[in-house]
Amino acid sequence: MKIKKFILPFLLLLLSVVFTICVKTIDVQPVGPENSLVGFASFNYAIHLKVGTGLLWYNITDWLGLVPVFFAFGMAVMGLCQLIARRSLFKVDKKLLILGVFYIIIIAIYIFFEKCIINYRPVLLGKTLEASYPSSHTMITISIIGTGIIFLKDYIKSRRTFAVVSAFMLVVILVTVVGRFISGVHWTTDIIGGLLISAAIISFYKSICDII
Repeated sequence: MKIKKFILPFLLLLLSVVFTICVKTIDVQPVGPENSLVGFASFNYAIHLKVGTGLLWYNITDWLGLVPVFFAFGMAVMGLCQLIARRSLFKVDKKLLILGVFYIIIIAIYIFFEKCIINYRPVLLGKTLEASYPSSHTMITISIIGTGIIFLKDYIKSRRTFAVVSAFMLVVILVTVVGRFISGVHWTTDIIGGLLISAAIISFYKSICDII
């Protein structure tokens, strides 16, 4: 029965890997700035022309990116407080420890794609090209807030309070994803890649928590 809980996470992981490979190999054309190569070029370029660039939304989503950062910091402080009070790492809540491990995984994925570049942004925000796949704001925001909602379900006893907190966090996710898309600083496949990877991360975390 425990194995069945990991079917969906592994399927999502496989899908995100396959999609990433496709982005790197299918319809690759030099349609980006400085003739940088982009996968699914016809699809991505057509949508980028229609959406255009909106730096207002870029700035808004940049500021919203602080929400998952502060949340992760809060979880780290909670873990540290438990460690100090209980004087043993093994007495810290398991779901909180696992959450910390997933934060490390998220950071590792971010660093990996910064080094192993799939494609660059469709616009130059500085003097040099910047890695764009997957959309880091999309991936990090959804992953941290998504796992956070699952974690907080056991800690917030009031259903009304949990509903309000969850609604706020979901709004942050929605505005971040939509805002990042219409800002035009990512190709559409960058957003999709971020969605798939974060979905896999959340699914793995939920499955592990269900077993615990």
